[in-house]
Amino acid sequence: MLTTFSQIFLALFFFTIVLLHLVRKNSSIAALYGIQSLVIVILLVGTYFETGDGWSLLIALLTLVVKVILAPAFIFRLLKKHDLKFLVSSYVNVPLTLVIVTMLTAVAHSNLFAPLVQIIPANQQLLSLALSALFISLFLIANRKGALSQIVGILSLENSIVAFALFAGLEQLPILQVGILFDISIWIAIATVFMSMLYRHFGSLDVSEMKNLTE
Repeated sequence: MLTTFSQIFLALFFFTIVLLHLVRKNSSIAALYGIQSLVIVILLVGTYFETGDGWSLLIALLTLVVKVILAPAFIFRLLKKHDLKFLVSSYVNVPLTLVIVTMLTAVAHSNLFAPLVQIIPANQQLLSLALSALFISLFLIANRKGALSQIVGILSLENSIVAFALFAGLEQLPILQVGILFDISIWIAIATVFMSMLYRHFGSLDVSEMKNLTE
């Protein structure tokens, strides 16, 4: 895969995850996830042009349908149904969040993970950036109080793993990749219903307000 092409789109992917920590609108969360998933589709198409593997193109098309179209559509439908415009706050304020994001990025680029990112020496910088995205996605799950942003954090983590696997040359059986995408589509549908139930019961998706759960 062309290095310049990969660097541009992987940098865009990384930037969307950083923005997920900063935005305050639920619609922005859904849009950013759609954009980062579109980047994954573009990288998969790039793999197809590089290798000529038809399965890469099929997986790219399925990813487009599931992650770029269906997932944001489910989220936007939930937001419109319950008029959920703004996110709840994070556990950590914005300045400290940016500091932690910077630290996680530095750790991913440090010698600590050198053996991991040197699986393919030519892709070392790309793998370090993908690993940074993975760490920052984990932090998003832990830092946000909103159930929606936590779910998007999990989906973002999965995208980061896909990106890392692409540049690490880790091959998966096509049937396994199709199965994962099918699982994600079902999981998104179930998560959307679950969030709708939470909102009807608590009037909020702020997990910090759900301390007194009842059966």
